[in-house]
Amino acid sequence: MAKRAGYHHGDLKATLVAGALELIAERGVASLSVAEVARRAHVSGGAPYRHFPSRQALLTAVATKAAHTLADRLREVSTGAGPDPVENMATVVAAYARFTAEHGAGFDLIFAVELSGRGNEELADAGRTVMDALLQAALPVTGDAKAALGLIGRTFAAAHGYATLWRSGLYINRNSTVDDVTSEAAAIARTLAGSVQTPLPRTRS
Repeated sequence: MAKRAGYHHGDLKATLVAGALELIAERGVASLSVAEVARRAHVSGGAPYRHFPSRQALLTAVATKAAHTLADRLREVSTGAGPDPVENMATVVAAYARFTAEHGAGFDLIFAVELSGRGNEELADAGRTVMDALLQAALPVTGDAKAALGLIGRTFAAAHGYATLWRSGLYINRNSTVDDVTSEAAAIARTLAGSVQTPLPRTRS
């Protein structure tokens, strides 16, 4: 009898996390099923529980992985940022919209209500890396931490909305692509960031 995948190469845990993220991308966070993830990994229904004692534990691992991946993307697009903070903010917001459109998950997974207050330090740390990347983009626009948080809330809510609506098929009659979604998100980010941008101090001639 052939061995089930996952036992002989020692990477079942990573396989389960990747499979869970794919399932969420297809059906949403609420659809995550340990049994379905096991089926896709070609292992028994009980095999995932060797690594994750509950659905919540698996969801936490997936959220942590997603947060680290998202933070890496945001930092990547921020590297070598130009002199215009509004344009840099738009670039970061567009990167978030693309991630959410492609993976079907973003803040709704990383900061899921069912995971909040559970005391998982690894997930909390991963969430902080995402927020740090966002603040790094927003602070140069506003010059103030409170205003930066407000800007993050508005711009990323719009980006998440664009990506979610696109994934739902609402834009299908417009033949919209992921690139269109990111462009729309970047445009609203420019508008919102430009409206709160702190004027640069004038230099004396």
